[in-house]
Amino acid sequence: MTVFYDVFNGDADGICALHQLRLVEPRASVLVTGAKRDIALLERVDARGGDAVTVLDISLARNAVALDRLLRRGVACRYFDHHVPGEIPMHPGLEAFIDTAPDVCTSLLVDRYLEGRQRIWAVVAAFGDNLAASARGAAAMLNLNELQLAQLQELGDCINYNAYGDSVDDLNYHPADLYETISRYPDPFQFIGGEPVYEVLRTSRADDLYRAGELEPAFATAKCAIHVLPDAAWSRRVNGTFGNQLATTYPQRAHAVLVTGDNGYAVSVRSPIAAPRGADGLCREFGGGGRQGAAGIDSLPAGDYERFAAAFTRTYG
Repeated sequence: MTVFYDVFNGDADGICALHQLRLVEPRASVLVTGAKRDIALLERVDARGGDAVTVLDISLARNAVALDRLLRRGVACRYFDHHVPGEIPMHPGLEAFIDTAPDVCTSLLVDRYLEGRQRIWAVVAAFGDNLAASARGAAAMLNLNELQLAQLQELGDCINYNAYGDSVDDLNYHPADLYETISRYPDPFQFIGGEPVYEVLRTSRADDLYRAGELEPAFATAKCAIHVLPDAAWSRRVNGTFGNQLATTYPQRAHAVLVTGDNGYAVSVRSPIAAPRGADGLCREFGGGGRQGAAGIDSLPAGDYERFAAAFTRTYG
């Protein structure tokens, strides 16, 4: 008997990508997910020959060894992603749908695959991934008014916000539980209008953003800024959302949001929306990764702060 696994990033892009797929292709599956920075998810999958794995919005480069292991076992794999993949295996058991263009997210790739059949959830995801222009472009055929677009944007932001933290203990909801809740709603406006989980996320996100906004940047010019947040659950939750808010407010400026930890910092980088390039390369210099417009570093040693600040300024300023 075939066992199906759905492996997905716990952010808005990963959750909405899976939601689109399962609305069109419903099936029971083993869910494998985690916090936003929990990328090496394929290592947790113990699939066997004849099983099938769908992977959504996690870097192939970070999962290459585990993917190779599954393919060698005879596991069928479908892989949707928009991060830099490294070398994509040529294997009959792998279907890869990968596009690293800066205006694309994984949910838009799934929308392309499904020929738009659940496009409204791709719009939610693109907003959550801070791709407002792409979200509006995808929504053009849906005849939505400005109020509805604003509601979808806030929904995407709230789903995305829930994914950030050092572990799922920092989050309001485990991403698997949040997906299960969202999966009951084919229409996002029903979720917005009647789901208590959504109100919890809205309130928590607003509170955390207020705290972050009260802090002055550690460094700021017209072209780039660095914000350092304290070691606290709220700051670990809000760092990505705060970075997206800063990028939207100052579209010509690059932003780095650092969250203080025991031995250094977790880092979120946002390229200028006006020129979304360079974040992935910058973060790879320090053991991180991501995409051109947004990337991160799981653990930047405290002693590397000045080196990172210099590289950040050199990249953008």
